[in-house]
Amino acid sequence: MKKILAFAGSNSSTSINQKLVEFVATEIKEHDVKVINLQHFSMIMYSEDEEKNNGFPGMAMGLKKEISEVDALIISVSEHNGSWSAFFKNIMDWLSRLDRNFLEGKKILLMSTSPGKRGGVGSLEYAKSLLPRFGAEIVESFSFPSFYDNFSATSNTVTDETILLGLNEVLSTFAQQIK
Repeated sequence: MKKILAFAGSNSSTSINQKLVEFVATEIKEHDVKVINLQHFSMIMYSEDEEKNNGFPGMAMGLKKEISEVDALIISVSEHNGSWSAFFKNIMDWLSRLDRNFLEGKKILLMSTSPGKRGGVGSLEYAKSLLPRFGAEIVESFSFPSFYDNFSATSNTVTDETILLGLNEVLSTFAQQIK
């Protein structure tokens, strides 16, 4: 049984990406999945001056430790103007300053969702191109379109059968890749 850390690249208290992560975590039975909320890892905006004058935030070091203790990650990136959120970029900036290869040896299931039909695909593609620079191996990815039309928050289920089938296929492949 492998250890997986799951989180959304969002600081919204109503994050649909966090809801997607929480749902996906319940669907993976053969591995130990720990879900965290990055709202609890808020950090001052990165700058060279901040790093020079005050060092690294404790939250950055804590998150790096969490990542170092697992075999794989599930990350769902929110989309802001076609890219990932400034909040998540800031976290990536701090982590990469702590250790350029902080994702070395980590297999990643990368996801995104949005209220629209594109499902945050711009952010997903951006993350797919950037995370390997930090050592990540993206083994699967999934874009979940029209979240509010295809997911029931009250029953915590995917309501569209085709999307659920696709997601289950991705989860099965991911689980096999991290054995």
